Amino acid sequence: MSSDKIIRVLVVDDSAFMRKALSMMLESDPQIKVVGTARDGQEGCEKVKSLKPDLVTMDIEMPRMDGLTALKNIMDENPTPVMMLSSLTTDGAGATLDALDLGAVDFIPKELSYVSLDIVKIKEGLLKKIKDIARRKHVLMARHKQSAAFRKAKGADKQMRTDIQAFGARSKQATSARPSVRKIIRKRNHHVDIIAIGSSTGGPPALQAVITKLPRNLPVGIVIAQHMPPMFTKSLADRLNGLSQISVKEAEHGETVEAGCVYIAPGGRHLTLKKFAARSRIVISDQPESTLYKPCVDVMVNSVADIYGKSTLGVILTGMGNNGVVGMKKVNSMGGKIIAQNEDSCIVYGMPRAVIEAKIVDHVSAIENVYSEIVAYF
Repeated sequence: MSSDKIIRVLVVDDSAFMRKALSMMLESDPQIKVVGTARDGQEGCEKVKSLKPDLVTMDIEMPRMDGLTALKNIMDENPTPVMMLSSLTTDGAGATLDALDLGAVDFIPKELSYVSLDIVKIKEGLLKKIKDIARRKHVLMARHKQSAAFRKAKGADKQMRTDIQAFGARSKQATSARPSVRKIIRKRNHHVDIIAIGSSTGGPPALQAVITKLPRNLPVGIVIAQHMPPMFTKSLADRLNGLSQISVKEAEHGETVEAGCVYIAPGGRHLTLKKFAARSRIVISDQPESTLYKPCVDVMVNSVADIYGKSTLGVILTGMGNNGVVGMKKVNSMGGKIIAQNEDSCIVYGMPRAVIEAKIVDHVSAIENVYSEIVAYF
């Protein structure tokens, strides 16, 4: 999609006020046109099929057909980038993570989607994000189809092997016929004591692709700054913890960084590290107040580099803007190593692009191989 092409958006929400408010906000940008609205998920699915929009905004709670059911139908039948409207509650956070698992590209906090003083603060960034995602529609949906086909083949392969074993046939031969997608990476000779990960738009699925594959005996701790609202980071940590071999939790003020544990910065707060004797402790605070994002990747990574220097392994994943490039430059200047997610596997190729273009990256990898790049250091 060329940069000057009009982006066609479908707004799906059971609230007439929300449909009007979102339409007005979106069409305040001359490059965005709302080509239709729908009152529930069923009507939304029908209009996706007939209107073929570049992007859909989808409420989660709706009558007749809810947003999650509609999202699944859209991604199965007419794959289109979908941004969910999410309430800032624990239940809303859980439903949002379910939506991201089903293929939604991102979410709009519902309280901030109204026309208010809050929306003025985030409107510019939100519109840019929508345009970035819509312009990558074909890349994102091709990757979704590829991933869906792989999951389907993997499920069929698992069932086939189960059936073969049940009948006592040659399961080893059947299993070896399946091609491997894992990239083999040689062990690297560089000592690492900490891993610092930054992510934003598209981050939760990217983090899931990395964290859930790391081994239980990982000998270092991991700190993560993921741009999300309060409550969402707790739900994300709990979900990753249930899927992973290593421990994952929302970071708490004053706790010690332990090997084999992942600490996710709380939404709306900064995470930094302080050295106490021979241990590193987590500091959760509102300082500095001037940052655009809380948590801020630069703030976290700078503090990690101050303590660990060349023993820092920085990882920058999908996200809009350039948050993280300052911190990663510091890691690089001190002799640490940096891994960046590649363009094709990003939802928004902003944060990794900024770090790659700064020429400070040691490895560029598709998201499914980032964990291998990490493990190669141990």
